[in-house]
Amino acid sequence: MATIKVMSAGAVKSMVQALGAEFERETGNTLDLNFGTAGSLRDRITNGETADLVVLSESIIADLGKLGLVTGATDLGRTVTGVVVSEKAGIPDISTPDKFRNALIKARTVAYTDPKAGGSGGTMFAKLLEKLGIAEEVARKAVLCKGGYDVCAAIVEGRADIGTTFISEILPVKGTRVVGPLPGDLHNANTYTAAIHAKAASPDGAAALLRFLTDPGKRDRWTAAGLEPAF
Repeated sequence: MATIKVMSAGAVKSMVQALGAEFERETGNTLDLNFGTAGSLRDRITNGETADLVVLSESIIADLGKLGLVTGATDLGRTVTGVVVSEKAGIPDISTPDKFRNALIKARTVAYTDPKAGGSGGTMFAKLLEKLGIAEEVARKAVLCKGGYDVCAAIVEGRADIGTTFISEILPVKGTRVVGPLPGDLHNANTYTAAIHAKAASPDGAAALLRFLTDPGKRDRWTAAGLEPAF
């Protein structure tokens, strides 16, 4: 039996954990799960760290492929950026870009992934704030987080009134409420892709895990987790 090292972005964490546990029980293999922002994991890989299976955003996997660091890219699923509040809070009107902008202005505090942490969602949201013309205003009341799950924790703990992250990262966290996806032309989606590291210690184990994750019989579970399956 093998120990299979996985490096994965947080957007697919819930499914990698859940299906990974089942894979361990069914095969007797052990998974060494390493989660982080897509950018931070990309940097670790380009700086020489190896793994067996790598799950990052589609664009980052493509870049790693061009560098010869990963092979066999397979899309897992697509998730969209959503707006999150506490389940105890009122639901803000985010039905249009202008109303979403107003909701951000009215909020005492706004949680999102720190762009410097390398998260796809945080980088996108920083650009969105510039587009809305409220980057400086929101920055003054920002609760910057390490990733999507930390954004949700800030909401549940009352440190932030409103936040944004991928819906797949919101759904597993008790005490949160998905208000909806970003409205209109602010809509943002990201595809997450798996690939086998070119220097994988257990390439066969990684391939077996990838087949397990993309079993068509598990599509409904990916959908329930806030991810539109790509297989």
